[in-house]
Amino acid sequence: MNDSKLANNRVVLATDLDGTLIPLDGNAANSADLKALKTFLVENEIELVFVTGRHLSSVKTAIDQFDLPQPDSIICDVGASIFQKTKSEWQPADQYQTLLRKNLGRESLTNLHCHFKNSERLRLQENEKQGDFKLSFYTDAAELDTAKALLKEELAKLSLQVNIIASRDPFNGDGLLDVLPIGTSKAFALDWWVAQKQLTQRNVIFAGDSGNDLAAMTAGYPTIIVGNADRLLVKSVRQAHDANNWTDRIYEATEPATSGVLEGLRNLI
Repeated sequence: MNDSKLANNRVVLATDLDGTLIPLDGNAANSADLKALKTFLVENEIELVFVTGRHLSSVKTAIDQFDLPQPDSIICDVGASIFQKTKSEWQPADQYQTLLRKNLGRESLTNLHCHFKNSERLRLQENEKQGDFKLSFYTDAAELDTAKALLKEELAKLSLQVNIIASRDPFNGDGLLDVLPIGTSKAFALDWWVAQKQLTQRNVIFAGDSGNDLAAMTAGYPTIIVGNADRLLVKSVRQAHDANNWTDRIYEATEPATSGVLEGLRNLI
């Protein structure tokens, strides 16, 4: 590995799942490259962290369904939970949960569900997609900004300071809104994980494709933007890297999803 690119020869791939690591439906090249990626991770001793909007049980399902490589840690729920592997079980990072509870200023977001049951623009996502530190909605993609402003206004009435992350489902085009404790994002969670592991940003390569990856893609980590990424996201990531004079921390893959992750890794390490 090239020390001038990544520090201390220790490399971590922190990757989104849907639209990024998981092969796109019907894409034979993605499926073939997933096998090549597994080999590449082992041969280069690259640690693996999933950083996803999925909840833990959904991540487990995806690992089995798509035969994904086993991660060392899982950051779930758009940064609202972190799980570490202990023997055969995934255990929540209790210190991280304590930090989120402190930032939120209350025990959980769970009892807020009732405030939005009759909203026309905001549709609560399924129960399994909610959590103590994640309140999630569907909305029409065309009204995403309007719905986000409405949600922010309603939460302000409850005297809550929170982070609202807007994104679009890459598969069905639904607008997605996630309410998290103030400051929480994929980047916030990954920063905490990196500090716990006594690493630096230069040890970690982040790969993503959609709006809820933006914070991590613009936090200073070497970044892979897969070829199927949202074009507005690509523009925002480029602008952030340019503004910070990060001339060597971004790789725009030509290949989509899994193949783009492999392409990016081969060019960044």
